[in-house]
Amino acid sequence: MNRTEVVVAVLVDRQGRYLLTRRPEGKVYAGYWEFPGGKVEAGESLQDALRREIQEELGITVLRAFPWIVRHFDYAHANVRLHLFRVTQWEGQPMPLEQQVLAWQGQGCEAVAPMLPANAPILQALALPVVYGVTHGTDMGEPAMLEALERAFFRGLRLVQLREKNLPPDLLQRLAEKVLRIASPWRARVLINGDAVLAKQVGADGVHLTGKQLAVLDERPDFPLVAASCHNEEDLRRAERLRLDFAVLGPVAPTRSHPDQPSLGFGYLARALENCEIPVLGIGGMTLGDLESAWQAGAHGIASMRSIWQSDAPIPDAFRA
Repeated sequence: MNRTEVVVAVLVDRQGRYLLTRRPEGKVYAGYWEFPGGKVEAGESLQDALRREIQEELGITVLRAFPWIVRHFDYAHANVRLHLFRVTQWEGQPMPLEQQVLAWQGQGCEAVAPMLPANAPILQALALPVVYGVTHGTDMGEPAMLEALERAFFRGLRLVQLREKNLPPDLLQRLAEKVLRIASPWRARVLINGDAVLAKQVGADGVHLTGKQLAVLDERPDFPLVAASCHNEEDLRRAERLRLDFAVLGPVAPTRSHPDQPSLGFGYLARALENCEIPVLGIGGMTLGDLESAWQAGAHGIASMRSIWQSDAPIPDAFRA
């Protein structure tokens, strides 16, 4: 199937707001809202096309943009491949140069409608935190883990995986209930590793599938939020087919938990994510200092099992300028 290659800019300001434009009269889907962007011309790189389109549409010069996700969508008039970039630095003030209407969206902004059909998954992905904390309470001890968890929420963490594979079921359930109580005032989302039954019992936000579970599943589990552990591109394709909300891929760097497992590196991460349709976070030896390297490779963010609990640094809950 021939697809039209399109670049899309998710302009994000310092408040975490993103810019939408309303299509003018005379265009297909006139009156619908979308992210700015346009078709890639013959011989253009994606980055060059992005800069040209945004200059033409909004009169600004893109200075800093990170590759993000790729979406395929079939309209009645065209089959498109959307290459999304998160743009965090630009020169100038966005202006409607093509008779479109502009609106900043995000927390505190009145939502605009209707949206182009292709944009719903993009908005869901945009709301996903860029840092994913993974517990290891068996090593830390429960009191220390819960204390570190509360500190991390105070610092900005909003997405956690409860991963305690060595706990008996009754102790794991009690721990899950404690984690959910601590997370609730912060509106942080909690996923349970590998146990959909427990996730349902305790009212968790979702489940994080192990690699083995991902390999044999035929349909997405019935949760608001579903993620999976991936170790190669084949795993990512499975996660895409199941329409999971996100995946973690690694190990990107050497880890204490798997010292004999070869690390993939940021180069592999970038190649694996070139056409990935779901947000992916790099995992394995990741620290907050690796966030920008992960973004440059096309990752949504990072997942951390150790450094996140040991640091006192603020944790960004979303991608911001």
